[in-house]
Amino acid sequence: MRYLGLDLGTKTLGVAITDKSNILASPLKTIRFNFEDYFAPLKELKEIIDANKITELILGNPINMDGTRGFASERSLKFKEILEKEFNLPVNLIDERLSSLEAHNILSSNGKKEIDHKKNVDAVAASIILESFLKRKENDHD
Repeated sequence: MRYLGLDLGTKTLGVAITDKSNILASPLKTIRFNFEDYFAPLKELKEIIDANKITELILGNPINMDGTRGFASERSLKFKEILEKEFNLPVNLIDERLSSLEAHNILSSNGKKEIDHKKNVDAVAASIILESFLKRKENDHD
C-alpha cells in the first residue's frame, strides 16, 4: 500500500506522498488549475498515482470549527466522488481544520519568505493531512 494526500482549494491541489514504508509523509507538488475546474488536475494526478503505485487517496475535508460542513467541505465531498470514479481507488476524508495555518507556521519556522509560502503551502498542507491519516491509522492498530 502507498498513500497520496490531497489538499483541495479553488485553484490548487496540494499533493503529498508517503515513503514506501508508509511512515513518512512528504510534500510532493502543487497542481494549479482554473477556478473550480476540478477535472483539470486529474491527468497529472493519474500520472503521479501510476508512477508511484498509489493504492489509496487521502483527501482533506475542511469542516468548520463548529463541526458543520460549509462550502469547502461540500467541494471536497464532490471531488471525492470524482476521484473515486476516475481512479477506482478508496478515498478517505480527513478533517483538515487549521492545516493551512499549520503549513504557513511550518514554512515560517523553516525560514521561508512569506512570498514563497504561496508556492508551497498547499503541498505542505497535504502532507499534514496525510500525516494525520497515518497517525490515526497507527492509533487504530494500538
